[in-house]
Amino acid sequence: MTVPQALPSIRELVEDVRAGWRSAAAEARAAIEAIQRTHVGPDSLNAFLCYDAEAAAAAAAAVDEAAAAGEAAGPLTGVPVAIKDNICTLDFPTTCGSRILEGYRSPFEATAVRRLRQAGAVVIGKTNLDEFAMGSSTENSAYGPTHNPHDRSRVPGGSSGGSAAAVAAGLVPAALGSDTGGSVRQPAALCGVVGIKPTYGRVSRYGLVAFASSLDQIGTFGRTVADAALLLEVIAGPDPLDSTAAKRPVPDLAAELERGARGLVVGVPEEYFPPQLDSSVGSLCRQAAERLRAAGAEVRSVSLPHTPYAIPTYYIIAPAEASSNLARYDGVRYGLRAPSADSTLAVYQETRSRGFGAEVKRRIMLGTYALSAGYYDEYYGRAQRVRALITLDFRRVFQDGVDVILTPTTPAPAFRLGEKLEDPYQMYLEDVFTVTANLAGIPGLTMPIGEVDGLPVGGQLLANRWNEAAMIRAAAALERALGE
Repeated sequence: MTVPQALPSIRELVEDVRAGWRSAAAEARAAIEAIQRTHVGPDSLNAFLCYDAEAAAAAAAAVDEAAAAGEAAGPLTGVPVAIKDNICTLDFPTTCGSRILEGYRSPFEATAVRRLRQAGAVVIGKTNLDEFAMGSSTENSAYGPTHNPHDRSRVPGGSSGGSAAAVAAGLVPAALGSDTGGSVRQPAALCGVVGIKPTYGRVSRYGLVAFASSLDQIGTFGRTVADAALLLEVIAGPDPLDSTAAKRPVPDLAAELERGARGLVVGVPEEYFPPQLDSSVGSLCRQAAERLRAAGAEVRSVSLPHTPYAIPTYYIIAPAEASSNLARYDGVRYGLRAPSADSTLAVYQETRSRGFGAEVKRRIMLGTYALSAGYYDEYYGRAQRVRALITLDFRRVFQDGVDVILTPTTPAPAFRLGEKLEDPYQMYLEDVFTVTANLAGIPGLTMPIGEVDGLPVGGQLLANRWNEAAMIRAAAALERALGE
């Protein structure tokens, strides 16, 4: 299929709907038709797990009526959006890509989704993901893999691969995902779109199905930095339903888009350019740094010495928290229940055995072992101490005057479907440059910086906690420089 390039920005689309030059109903209908064209057959992306033409039409009609009455002032008026299927919605099932929640409907809606609707967005459907957001390729979904719109023989990345592919293919202008170790940034890089993971606490996690609670954040996808930033601005902010949502004002991110790179200090850490890095990816990333220098930024080399310990640290902490969070799926309260089990214990065992896929079971076993008596301090406790050292690395760099850090997002462009399924360690290394932001709780953004053999390559910008403004400013400046 052809990947659309010249589509209107979200701001242009909103202005057109408000002026009556476009209608929300027509935009929703076009999105549904595009999804249907890519849902089955040889052109299938399998990006969506469900969509609802009637619900979308009704929601869009309400937006059009409000616009005609001069009441549609929301920043996302008439914009079709997609939601990763581990974020709860009232009018769609929430399966988390798992058989254990097949057909499950949440009795409440995530705060982020509610804010999108209040801003005038039209929710089109729910997107495919690695089961319970565990994976780096969207091959671990119980409902089949999603395909990369640039090359359907390759993965879109994971775990938010459905959302990234939907935006990259032009099915919707924007989407929500979740990022526990890079699950927004890595698929955004492999699909050639912009993905943002905010500071931990910037966006409410209410309604996001928990994977690893100290790492999870809802993030945004857009075709441009401005689109992804606008979506973030809408969903961010305090929330009485989530005590981890910080009571901080939401910055005016739109104001950062035109400020340019002059005066910014950009750090480039050598630890993120190891010998194993695809040389073309490394070269494009260094060229991006030079573009920022030419645009007026100061570029300096920095060191984050505990980076090599990030992957083992992440793969102790995340599975440990997952083993606890996923204990609730026991066949009693949610979704699937083993029909023929003859005891309470058998219900637990058979439900979890049938409902969970191999990757989820692997991580539950790893996490349970790390938390077990006699091993807790040796594994989980030690991992938390290393996490503190990784956080201190970033703090020192930002205290030395660096505004943003530029790194590759992934070690290489999109790999082929099935290529790494039998080697979990190689699959885990796909997140080697992204997990540090989750461990440190800082924001991260990935954006297209070039192509290798027709496949997109992403560059990652990291900023200090709560400093999404500097990250958006640098990204917009780089996007402009790359487009010249």
